[in-house]
Amino acid sequence: MNFSIAEENYIKAIWHLQQTDSNVTTNELAAELQTKPASVTDMLKRLKEKKLLNYEPYYGVKLNAEGKKLALNIIRKHRLWEFFLVEKLKFNWDEVHAIAEELEHVSSPELVKRLDDFLGNPRFDPHGDPIPDGSGKMENINQVSLHQLKENTSAIVTGVGDQSSSLLDVLSKKNISIGTKLEIKQRYPFDNSVEIKIRNQPLITISEQLAKKIFVKFN
Repeated sequence: MNFSIAEENYIKAIWHLQQTDSNVTTNELAAELQTKPASVTDMLKRLKEKKLLNYEPYYGVKLNAEGKKLALNIIRKHRLWEFFLVEKLKFNWDEVHAIAEELEHVSSPELVKRLDDFLGNPRFDPHGDPIPDGSGKMENINQVSLHQLKENTSAIVTGVGDQSSSLLDVLSKKNISIGTKLEIKQRYPFDNSVEIKIRNQPLITISEQLAKKIFVKFN
């Protein structure tokens, strides 16, 4: 069955929201997609008819098995395209999200398979997010936010909390990217900012807000 771009965007948005709240409300979805709740209701009814989700007015929405399968396929394409754009076409990591949003709707399974093979079957996209394999399985990452890291503990950056150009631009200017090794040297109780050390670089201070958006695993 073929789905419209709008339908796929809804399915993907529901999947993302379900990562923090298993039952997604109409208002949450409207805010995520920047549309009106009435429009969301109409689309949810349509997707329910296509047997992609469970939806009852006032009780929220939840993807069923078919909906999850579709969502993971869209996410797989998105993250593979981001990897291709960064690794092969040399885009910066803060330039690729919007382009991949368009490319993720290419429907050819054979193209996606060949793209995956061409790229060497990568497990993570340029932002550290796991790439689902052809059956929808993703690697789990044991990570914490930089804000949770104890002082004088070495760690490696594994992901970022969102992929907005503004956040990624800040990280680039501070020479922080996926794979960067760092440690917290000091915390400042006044504003919860942290002083961090990156190998071969001077100490830098970052805000609590930014530290919460950077994910790391222990080195």
